[in-house]
Formats: sequence, C-alpha cells, structure tokens
Amino acid sequence: MKKWTHFSVTAETRRLWRITFDSPPINLVSPEMLTELPQLVDAMEAAPELRVAVFESANPEYFLNHYDTSRVAETPKEPGPSGYPPLIDASTRLSRLPVVSIAKVRGRVRGVGSELIQAMDMRFASERALFCQPETANGNLPGGGGLEHLPLLLGRARALEVALSSDDYPGELAERYGWVNRTVPDGELDALVDTLARRVASYDKESIAAVKQQVNRSTLPSAEDLRSSYDLYMHSFGWPGSKRRLPAALAAGRNQPGDYEMRLGYHLGRQPEEGTR
Repeated sequence: MKKWTHFSVTAETRRLWRITFDSPPINLVSPEMLTELPQLVDAMEAAPELRVAVFESANPEYFLNHYDTSRVAETPKEPGPSGYPPLIDASTRLSRLPVVSIAKVRGRVRGVGSELIQAMDMRFASERALFCQPETANGNLPGGGGLEHLPLLLGRARALEVALSSDDYPGELAERYGWVNRTVPDGELDALVDTLARRVASYDKESIAAVKQQVNRSTLPSAEDLRSSYDLYMHSFGWPGSKRRLPAALAAGRNQPGDYEMRLGYHLGRQPEEGTR
C-alpha cells in the first residue's frame, strides 16, 4: 500500500483498515495531509471488500490537532475529484462511502481535526480526550465543516457554545453533548472500538451501504454549505483580528510542543481584551 506523509494505513483484513495519524510532534494537520486525504478516500473507494476503517493516532496526547496556521499560504487549492477543495472533498466523500468510518480518540482533537472526525460515521473517546473548535478565539471561524456538522450533532445552542467559546471540552462532556457516541475509561477504548469494527466488518457490504445511504438523507450537510464556511475561513486570515492574533499566538507557543498547546482552551480564554491593550 502507498506510503503516506502524515498517516499510515494498515489492512488488518481486506474488510478492515486502520488509519493511524502520525504528524510529530503534536499531530498538526499539514498542507501535505490535506492533499493526501482525498487520495486516501480514493483508495478506500477502490477497495471492493472494505467495510470498516478505524482512524486512530500514534500520539496518545494528540489524536489530530488543528491546522498548522503558520502554513496557511501553502493550503492546497487544487480541487479533489468532487470539484471541491481537498478538505471538503475528502470529508464529504468519506461520509458517503459505503464504508463505516470510526474515530478512536485519545488525547486532543481540535479545529480541522475535530471537523474531520465529525464527518466520520462514529466517534468513541477515551476519558482523557479533549475536544475543541478554537477558531473564533483566533479571529477566524471553523471552516472545515464544524459549523455544519455540530448543529446536527449537538443542537443549535450547544454548537454555538462550542464554536464561540473556543474552549477544551473533556470526553465526558463531549459524550453528554453528542459530540461522540461514547466516552469510556482509557483502558477500555481499544476493546470497545475493535470489537465493534470487527463485528460490522463481518457483515455484507450491500447492507452497510444501504443503511448509511438512508441515514445520510437527513443527517449530512451539503457540500455547498461546507464550501461556504471553508471559503469564509480562508478569507478570514485577512481580517484585522486574525492578522493581530495569529502572530501573538505563534509567539506564545501555538503549533509547538508545550503548555500552550496542551492547554489551548485555557490560554485562548486568557487573551487580553481589546480595551485592556
């Protein structure tokens, strides 16, 4: 199987794949990863016996972090097979594949990382997991599907709370809000997800595809709605607030190993207000 830049793919069987994110040191989403995600979906589409794909992380502290905001200018612009930007292409096609996608979340999942798992079919979390949409505090807005998926998963009020607070939400609260299917003690996560994945992988692909197709009718946002937020997100880096906040965040430790990223929600809530500068 192809060698990927920031994740690996292991075929446990022809019916069950494991995709492991590995982008040291803190699993930032890179431009290279955005380029390769549609190619991963291509490979999944081309595997006729594939039933289930489990997404996990090589880093127990970070499942998949936010975008590498120091490289926004390098964001790939070449559209994927659907004609949409790579991130929107990958997430919309992944949601509609006749393959069950399951996120097994340990550690922090934020920003575009959180938005990617929202496009997956199921999400299970360790009690040590943290979830966050930090974009509003950075002078931007969620642009990878969060503003479309979160209201469907959490309801309007909680989606607004999550997107506007830019805070870290622990796994237990994420379960209560509907962000994940279930949060369990860390030692139970592997057995829970692996048992479910192998069980579903033993079923007929026609049945799996039909169930997903019917449920998708009322539970997925349109690609055009996702594209709307994506375009606005890319444009937001030209807003005065973003131009001011991004350099300050980078200077404080954003995108680097350390306390700022470990406690991102805490630090975002302690930024000085306009009137105090």
